[in-house]
Parts: sequence; structure tokens; C-alpha cells
Amino acid sequence: MNWLELSVHTSSEAVEAVSNLLQEVGAEGVSIEDPEVLNRHWENQYGEIIELKKEDYPEYGVIVKAYFPDLIDFESIVSQVKQRVEQLSQFGLDPGPGIVRTSLVDEESWANKWKKYYKPVRISPRLTIKPVWEAYQAASPDERIIELDPGMAFGTGTHPTTVLSLKMLEKYLFPESRVIDVGCGSGILSIAAAKLGAKKVLALDLDPLAVEKSKENVRLNQVEPVVEVRQGDLLKGVAQTADCVVANILAEIIVKFVHDLPRVLVPGGIFVGSGIIKEKSGLVLSALNDTGLQVLETIHQEDWVAIVAKKW
Repeated sequence: MNWLELSVHTSSEAVEAVSNLLQEVGAEGVSIEDPEVLNRHWENQYGEIIELKKEDYPEYGVIVKAYFPDLIDFESIVSQVKQRVEQLSQFGLDPGPGIVRTSLVDEESWANKWKKYYKPVRISPRLTIKPVWEAYQAASPDERIIELDPGMAFGTGTHPTTVLSLKMLEKYLFPESRVIDVGCGSGILSIAAAKLGAKKVLALDLDPLAVEKSKENVRLNQVEPVVEVRQGDLLKGVAQTADCVVANILAEIIVKFVHDLPRVLVPGGIFVGSGIIKEKSGLVLSALNDTGLQVLETIHQEDWVAIVAKKW
């Protein structure tokens, strides 16, 4: 089967927004070509990505590619995407070059070739992300392996925002914690929380595709007794409380629900926010201060920021 490929050349901060809009117009999958991986410093051998070629990546910005069956009204979709990319600036996002291109690819190229670049990644002494198709043995009894089948619509868990989230979960999560994962995507943070000792995790995402993929990965990691995945719009309607709320989403989305954190977090509860481009970190810090939460730590990786705050 042939697929129609639609690519958008955008900025780093607009990657998630572009990915979302492509899925909203019917994309069967999304892949991201970010040149930052060419210069990434891996702390150990498990983080190596092999066979990367500079010519396969844009000189600047990021290219997001989406795939559609070839039996659709592709011209209409392309028109919609161009229009919505142009509108990104209205939401405070830099669209970058904003160039939209199309091409035809075969199914094998789309579905499988990307997998050869995805290897087990040792995030920390206790957490390793392993694609389901790769063989890997834990180096010690304390190492927790997260099996992941991201699908083409989700990241592989090695993006700096995910790495920052995982490291902060490992640092601040205590055994028997109750956790809420806002915007769970592939479910990686929820699974990590369960494997780090959480007793109950609620994984929420507005996207039905994310809910289904998270459920698949939860089953794959055998943490169904701990992790509940359901569709939800941020923290709206969430009645239960938590020791930790984690969200790896855009800064503009985080500020929309920080007012719910004092209601949801127990006294002493921790919020871990990631997915924040450094230029927008001030928005989140200001919103957290307005809610009365105390910022404990702000950490950086490349152009990305994670913020940890506490409810007293």
C-alpha cells in the first residue's frame, strides 16, 4: 500500500502543536526529524543512536512528517495544514519556515525503516527505555526497564522533555505515591511511575489515539493493576487527589490547568512540568507562583526546561 507523506518544516517549540494538528486532520502517523540528535551528548553506550547522517536532517528547525492513505482528498488536507501552520503565531508559537511539502512513500519505508535508529536508552541508573523489538538485559536488580512500542504518532521517549520528566520522577517520587499524568501520550511517564513504586497512577489524555496507545504500553509493561488510562481534558473533572502530578506538554497548556494543582495535590505534593521551551519557562513559573506553589527546582537540557514545584 502507498502512503501520502506530508512534511512541515517548523520550529522546535512548535513541534508538538504541528504534530497535534496533523493528527487532527487524519494522519495515520507522525515522525520527527530534529537535527539536535546529531549533536546530542549521550552519557553512556545505551544512548547511542547509530547511522545518523547529517544530510537526512534540516540545517535548522525541525521537520514533522505525517502519513495518509492514498485514497483520500489529499489536496483539502494540505490546504488545511498550510492554513493552520500560518495561524500558529496567533497562539504565541513560532511556526519557523512553515514550509509544507508532499510526496509518495511505500508502506514498508514508512512503517519499519525508522525502527533501526531506535535502541535501548539508559536514562538514569534506575530507568532504561527499550523498544519492544530490541533485546536487552538489565544491568542490575535496581534497573527498571520500560518496554515501549511508540507507534509513528508518538516519540520514542528519548526527547529531552521526556528525559527531564523521567529524571525528576525518579528524584521526587516516593514509594506508594499516587500519581496523575496529564497528557500521557504513549504512557511512558505513567509506566515509569508505576515501576518506580507508585501505588496508583491515573493517565489522562484528550486524544483517543493516545489513550489507546497508552493502554497498549501499560499492558506491555504489565502494570495494569497500578495504571488507569482514560480520556480527559487536563484536570477537568478529576476528583481524586495525588502526591504527584506530572505533565510533559506545552507551556501554554500547562498554564491552563495550574490553578487546579492546589485542589488536586495533597499537602507536600509535587508537580513536575516539562515540555517547556526555555523562552516560555517564565510563563509557567509565574503561573505556579500565583497558585501558591513553591518552585523547588528548574533543570535544563538543550533548549528545554523542567520545573518542579511543591504544595505546602
